Amino acid sequence: MEKFTVPNELKKIICTYPDASLLSSAAKSGGLQTRQAIARQWLSEGIPFAFKNCPGLYESIRVWLGTRLGTDPKAIGLTGSAKIGQSLPPSQIGKPFNDKSDLDLFVISEELFGKIVSEFNSWAYNFESGKVNPANSREERFWKENIQRGPKNISKGFLDSKLVPNHASYSQVSNIAQTMWLLIEKLKVTSGAPKINDASIRCYKTWERYVHQVSLSLI
Repeated sequence: MEKFTVPNELKKIICTYPDASLLSSAAKSGGLQTRQAIARQWLSEGIPFAFKNCPGLYESIRVWLGTRLGTDPKAIGLTGSAKIGQSLPPSQIGKPFNDKSDLDLFVISEELFGKIVSEFNSWAYNFESGKVNPANSREERFWKENIQRGPKNISKGFLDSKLVPNHASYSQVSNIAQTMWLLIEKLKVTSGAPKINDASIRCYKTWERYVHQVSLSLI
């Protein structure tokens, strides 16, 4: 009978909200298995740091979001500093979660992913064919960047809803934008809720795509 083995790097991570530098070091030295374990266990499961004092509120939010987005609440989660309490990107590593931080939400749903992709493609066609136009040069620059980013991300199995303009013609993206606005406003009037700056959603086609992409971001 073979015993279970644990990568040495993971043996050092023994708390729910580990230091960002410890996670980063383990991810860089531990190889693919370690990075995927971090993506699954520490970055997608459990009670997020932002809601550690009010886990029931986090569950209520997920149920509400699931109803608004037509997805299973279990498929909704948080990443970033709101999840582990500190930022992981190299440029901000260790920066603590605070009232200037965002809620970076993710949803695992092939159906929702397909709808957002469809609206992205519709918007991209309308923009490139001149049927819709940006309001100013700054928006035009963002739109052109999004046109380039979108297909690359779609091929990797994920897409940020903010890549598509919030317009009534794109009902799914418009609903997500309205949902994020409502989420922020509802948190403001909820006792014990964390104070945040903004909220956004990234949709993944499958859990496999989520783990793959997040594990890559840890390198």
